[in-house]
Amino acid sequence: MWEERVQIEGPYNFDLALDRLAMDPLHMIASEKRLIRVPIYEPYAEVVDVQAIGSTEKPVFKLRGKNINTKEKIIAEVMRVFQWNKPLDEIHQYFSDTVLSDIFSEHRGTPIVLEFSLYASIMRSIIHQQIHMKLAISLTEQFVKTYGLEVDGVPFFPLPETVAALKVDDLRKLRMSLRKAEYLIDISRKITNGDVNLEHVKQLPDQEVIAELIKLRGVGPWTAQSFLLFGLGRNNLFPKADIGLQKALQKLFQLERKPSPDEIDGYIKNWEPYLSYASLYLWRSIEKK
Repeated sequence: MWEERVQIEGPYNFDLALDRLAMDPLHMIASEKRLIRVPIYEPYAEVVDVQAIGSTEKPVFKLRGKNINTKEKIIAEVMRVFQWNKPLDEIHQYFSDTVLSDIFSEHRGTPIVLEFSLYASIMRSIIHQQIHMKLAISLTEQFVKTYGLEVDGVPFFPLPETVAALKVDDLRKLRMSLRKAEYLIDISRKITNGDVNLEHVKQLPDQEVIAELIKLRGVGPWTAQSFLLFGLGRNNLFPKADIGLQKALQKLFQLERKPSPDEIDGYIKNWEPYLSYASLYLWRSIEKK
């Protein structure tokens, strides 16, 4: 067993981050303890407990794991997932003179938290395509609990080779659509046989990532942008096709209807290079607490 304390620059509101993560039943969270049990996928499946013991302005975290040999890799992975190196104060200052200032003040210090693996990110994005959030969360939970792993009570997404070996009818039994089942299996097969290397993809600039991913059957711009945002933590993504963002903009600007893509371009032009944070905080503005 090992334990490590990590202090980072504030603001960083771990409680608001957990509040958003708690919408997904796959996340093992103890809100009263300010703790989440995080699945670590590499070099092998293990679990680390991440607990906030500081404040929003002076964030301090306690990490606990089992294997001392992987301690440093786990700490680095936790820092990546929770984006502890992102200058949230600078980003908040940037939006303080914009129409988003009130939303940023209300949710001050809320970070973008990444998916716990790149493969999980793309699988989740495929499952979530064009369906209501409640159904998307339910389908993802069934997918993971049926074909994934469980370590120390924490669910892990299935391995690519596990999904690659499935038949479409296997996923159809989970209420997955025919096309979605085909996409999940096909992409998993391409990852398993080496046609797709997500570790290579993550090194590419944003537009090259999108260009590579949309070659895959079932991956369009929305899915590729979602992967960039929640898989890779890129700063400047605003998925204009996302219904939630359209509704949030409609609410913010008191519009009679959801804005068109061209209208969205006009609203967001002054929010670069932090469009990803504009997206997150707009989602937060319409999510039920």
